[in-house]
Order: sequence, then C-alpha cells, then structure tokens
Amino acid sequence: MKPIKLDFNARALRGNLSMPGDKSISHRAIILGSIANGTTTVKNFLPAKDCLRTLEVFRCLGVQIVQDNYTVTIDGKGIAGLVEPDKPLYFGNSGTTARLMLGLLSGLPFFTTVYGDQSLSQRPMDRVIKPLKMMGASIFGRDSHTRLPLAINGQPLSSITYEMEIESAQVKSAILLAGLYAEGETTVIERIPTRNHTELMLKHFGGSLKTRNNQISIQGKQQLKATQINVPGDFSSAAFFIAGALILQNSQLVIKNIGLNPTRTGMLDVLWQMGAHIQVSDIKETNGERVGNLTIETSNLCGITIDGKLIPRLIDELPIISLIATQAEGQTVIKNAEELRVKETDRIKAVVDVLTTLGASIKETADGMIINGKTTLIGGSVSAYGDHRMAMMIIIASLITKEPIYIDDLSCMNISYPRFIHDLKQIVI
Repeated sequence: MKPIKLDFNARALRGNLSMPGDKSISHRAIILGSIANGTTTVKNFLPAKDCLRTLEVFRCLGVQIVQDNYTVTIDGKGIAGLVEPDKPLYFGNSGTTARLMLGLLSGLPFFTTVYGDQSLSQRPMDRVIKPLKMMGASIFGRDSHTRLPLAINGQPLSSITYEMEIESAQVKSAILLAGLYAEGETTVIERIPTRNHTELMLKHFGGSLKTRNNQISIQGKQQLKATQINVPGDFSSAAFFIAGALILQNSQLVIKNIGLNPTRTGMLDVLWQMGAHIQVSDIKETNGERVGNLTIETSNLCGITIDGKLIPRLIDELPIISLIATQAEGQTVIKNAEELRVKETDRIKAVVDVLTTLGASIKETADGMIINGKTTLIGGSVSAYGDHRMAMMIIIASLITKEPIYIDDLSCMNISYPRFIHDLKQIVI
C-alpha cells in the first residue's frame, strides 16, 4: 500500500465543532436497549465499526434494530428474550463488545461461540473470564481459555462480591451485566474508580443499582424499561482537536455538546496542571451524563508527572497527551500505564517509535514514557500500527512538523471516527 502524505498547511485551528457520539455510551445503549422491555431510541449514535459490531451481534441474538444514520431504534426483548444465534458472533476489533458480551452471554440459556479479528484475538480476556467463572460461567477456548475465539455454554449464575484486580471499566461492566442474570446481589469493589457509563445507563433504564464509596451492587433478575438515549459527543475523539488547538499557534476552538463525565476527563485535569487555557461552559445533564462545551486556546505548557488514580481517567488519551508533552517545556513522566501495552497495539512502544521518528526526545519505560520538551518535530515515514488512536495522533502531529509525514494507513480510524479528517478540515485555516 502506498504511504499517505499528511500535509494540511495548517496555520491555526479555529471555529466550532460537534463530536460524533461517544463510543462507550453507544455500545452500552445498544446492549441495554436490547435487553430492556419496549422500544428504545438512541440519538447521536456513533456509526463506527466497533459500535456497528455490537449492533450486529444483537441482531444475531434476535433483536430487531433499525439504524437510520445517527438514530437507532431497538425493539427490546427483555432480560430473557434473546435467542441462540445460528452462527458464531463476530466482534471485529472491538474489545468493548467482546468483554461486555462475555458477561451477558454467560448467563443466557444457550451455547455461543465468539471470535474477533487478528488484533482482538491477541488481547487478554482472562481478566473478564476469571470473575465470570467465579459466578459459574462456562467459557472455554484457546490459550488456557483466555483469548478469542471462545465458546460460552450459558449457565445459571450465582452472585459474587469481587474486588477488582486491575482498573478496567470493561471488566466491571461485564460483571454487572452477568449480575443481571445471577441469583442475589452482585457487588464489584474498585480500588480506583473507572468510567461509570454502565452504572449511569443502568439507572437510566430503570435498573436498581447501589453505589457507595468504591462499591457497586446490582440485584439479579430485575427488568429494565425502554427509554431514550441522547449520546453526548465523545471526549476521547475531542482529545485530538484539543491537542491540536493547544500546540498550533494562534488557535481558538469551541467543541460543543461534549461528554464531561468526571471518570473520563482526567486529560483536562492534566492539561490545566500543564498550564492549558481551556474553559468549560453550558454544563447540563443528559441521561445522567455530564455534558458541556469546551473552549481551547493555544497555550504555553510545562511538563508534569502523570500517574496513579489519574491513569484510568485518561488511558485512551495518553498517546495524544504524549504528543502534547513534546511541545511542553521540561520533562513529562507517564507512570502506572502498563495497560497501554494490551490495547489495539502496544501503545507505549508505538508512541515512542513514532515520536522518536518525528524527532521527539522520548524514552520507553516498563509502565509508561519519559518525554523531554520542548522539541521541534520533523517529518518522516511512520506506521499507525493499525490503531485508530495512533493514526489520529499522527495526523495532529502533522499540523506542527517542519516537513510532511507519510503514514502507512488511515482506514483504522473507521473503528471510532470515520469522519476525522473531514472534521479537521473544517477548522484548519
């Protein structure tokens, strides 16, 4: 495949943008709408590859779903209404689909086989399978039953109290979904809070959920009621435009109707600490989710240390934060981020390789990176590693490099943001 030249001739980013629907919330809206009683409407749904995989999975489970661009109508089947699929379920590249569906399928009274693409087949599933087996799930497959493809023989489940071993909203969500099918009350105990979209949406669907301190409990065998979901803009997608406006001179950008759930906005806390000029306005609540507008201006930034409880709140934003750090004065240290190594690619290695090629002073560590700024980035030939967030980081980097960047592939952006370049061109001047 011929390398793609990235050369936007950008002098600044200016204007207003609205983000596509949040990927995490779009997944969960399809899942809960499918097992609720009645007709659920999802507005501003994200029609990207990952979310469309979840939608197609539920069609295979007998749910009637109509998609009209960004609006999805779901004829919910209730907790007990899903049917055995007549073929294996394909999850594509979607880790969210895989891990949440393992929780849901474990308690259904039928047999299912599931598989994914090459990248997803290398990602660890034991983190989900371990607590599910404690509940009585029957899951087996290759690599000691820890990686796709897997087979699930649905079983009656028992409730558990489970202390999270890693900070993962996907693991937590899988246990809570399995808990809907279990006898009694299932409790998840978190050491560090992770994104809570599943909990908020369960409540929006009328679910009975108890949250106290670091514990989340759900009662099994309860029914969910259909509702309307208005999906806010995806903060993780907005992160790339936030970065571009901060590091490209003379920029001023407004991003409207963006999800500002505190479990997702660790990047804002980091950027404010680095000296970023970012204002939040027009805050409101939609489906229990905090939503508002952001105004971002070019800023002089300084390096900081990013670690500990912040990491789960910005894990998806760390690649683009690393690019920002190359344009900050002083040293930025990212620690406790080993989870990056089991994403779509090893994002620690990928970020270091790409930014080193572009002239950054960056060093890989076991659980993160050390970045020394401020450095002038040059052009070069790089790989996106088949990772949507790497591809978008590289595109933003191309706005400030002295020479063009050549990238091997951009199709991976269809995973989360098919119209990324289209939207970027709307604000480049």
